[in-house]
Amino acid sequence: MRLVLFSTSSAEPRPGIVDGDTIRPLEGLGSLDELLALDPAARAAALKRVGGQVRLADATLHAPLHPKKNVFCVGRNYLAHAEEGARVRGEELKLPTVPTLFTKAPTAITGPDATLHLDGDVSQKYDWEAELAVVIGTTCKDVREEDALGVIFGYTCLNDVSARDLQNATPQWFKGKTLDDTCPLGPWIVTADEIGDPQQLDVSLRLNGDVKQHASTAVMIFSIARVIAYLSRGMTLEAGDIIATGTPEGVGFARTPPEFLKDGDVMEVEIEKIGVLRSPVSIKSSVGAATA
Repeated sequence: MRLVLFSTSSAEPRPGIVDGDTIRPLEGLGSLDELLALDPAARAAALKRVGGQVRLADATLHAPLHPKKNVFCVGRNYLAHAEEGARVRGEELKLPTVPTLFTKAPTAITGPDATLHLDGDVSQKYDWEAELAVVIGTTCKDVREEDALGVIFGYTCLNDVSARDLQNATPQWFKGKTLDDTCPLGPWIVTADEIGDPQQLDVSLRLNGDVKQHASTAVMIFSIARVIAYLSRGMTLEAGDIIATGTPEGVGFARTPPEFLKDGDVMEVEIEKIGVLRSPVSIKSSVGAATA
């Protein structure tokens, strides 16, 4: 099942189920966040209350979730990405023994096809990071690794857009990771039953049509189940929480020469069994000129 938050003409965004080239609105709900807040029985009943069909082509899709909590993110979770980062920093590669975690604020979230309005005065080094995002479906704590996939509601695409100069200015990555419009999410949530094994998915990113990243989730250092088990140890995860699971190699700062986003660029994150998250980029300075 593919679940979206969509709008048509001047109507307020509402949740729906994608059925081929149409959307069936979910009646009585204002958002997918409301759906995930329901207990399992009420959630199942809500998914059966659908309205008339809306053509997908006539709808504007929005970020499927707007959580109140920060997005949990895993850093350096693909070996080749960890290697490229260590090479650029001139450091010996030392793999972590536990997942490296940081967060992105909810104000960073934006939707599919939404233009990312990035401030060229704040950063000159905006970078891309294609990621598989996990949506938690069950409020839980101290989840065992062998049970962890059972608390997942679904999956979506995420782009962890990063201001590298801000990220690297301090030991804490938060500021460089959480500027406005730096967390595109979508285009929809695909429920876990349709994904099957999340460690067998191709993840890629195209910049203006050129492939910059391409890898399988099979080569994650820490599996999704292990990440959930580690994150939930001593800490409650709630239904609707989002976990970004790390990015493959091929990011801009590690290229020779380094590459960063420019005004007018278009990024496309594509994940097998989910779809494509497209993000046009606008980078302007305070005097209104586009950055080079």
